[in-house]
Amino acid sequence: MVSNTIRDYGDQGLLLERESTEQVLALAAALRRAGLPGVLDIVPAARTVLLKLADPQHQAPTRQRLQRLRIDAAETGAERPTGVDVVIEVVYDGADLADVAAHTGMDIAAVIEAHTATPWRVGFGGFAPGFAYLVGGDPRLAVPRRSDPRTVVPAGSVGLAGEFSGIYPRQSPGGWQLIGRTDAVLWDIGRARPALLEPGTWVQFQAISGSPR
Repeated sequence: MVSNTIRDYGDQGLLLERESTEQVLALAAALRRAGLPGVLDIVPAARTVLLKLADPQHQAPTRQRLQRLRIDAAETGAERPTGVDVVIEVVYDGADLADVAAHTGMDIAAVIEAHTATPWRVGFGGFAPGFAYLVGGDPRLAVPRRSDPRTVVPAGSVGLAGEFSGIYPRQSPGGWQLIGRTDAVLWDIGRARPALLEPGTWVQFQAISGSPR
């Protein structure tokens, strides 16, 4: 079965629960390939996939189709890519870089190496257009959010929180541990696909000196 738990989400949606973000990505990809009738949108999150339906009459038959749909076991995890989709240049001078190093027991150079050596994958979108939760990085970088969130975090700030890394697409409040900054444009309505980082995208961070280009 595609999901161990399928819940009604109002009368025009279904919420499917999984155990990890990697399983969510595999499930969302399989659902897109399946082309289920009446499904308007497929929205992945940390542990769930939301199906938005065209109208209430699709809810019961879609649930039945989901219960019959299976994913090959090989699809439940994400293999590391031979290449990446997006390279993000980062100046690693964040205000919380030293705190992250202390929390992880690594020095600053090791934190930077850990953040850049392993490709990350976009799991799902976040609190603002263009914000993406990146998963699958070095597990040593899992750190808690700040106990005192900032009222202002500059656009382009690169941070860590829990198992995730992310980039603030615009100035906003925030409680992530800031380790660097980038000039990458995360959201641009002038592009055919406004979000630079969409679910499933593989991302490599690259350390640079001075100001990002």
